[in-house]
Amino acid sequence: MINVLIYVLDIAAKLLFWLVILKIILSYFMDPFHPFRQTIDRLVDPLLAPIRRVVPPFGMVDFSPMILIILVELLASLLRNLLLSLII
Repeated sequence: MINVLIYVLDIAAKLLFWLVILKIILSYFMDPFHPFRQTIDRLVDPLLAPIRRVVPPFGMVDFSPMILIILVELLASLLRNLLLSLII
């Protein structure tokens, strides 16, 4: 059962990672009013908003997606280690 939870956690972390990467790429090439981009933005922006309040953009560079990816990876790693410790 715990192995399934670890698997779901890993899938969710990877999915969020790729959604953030996709949001970054689409922001350069796609119209902000395109329905696909708006869908991705609606999924990722609520997670980026608290980070943007703490870490404002530096000029034209927004570090909040990178910070979100790092936080998600750290949280997934901590939860994975916690779940693995329950097995032993």
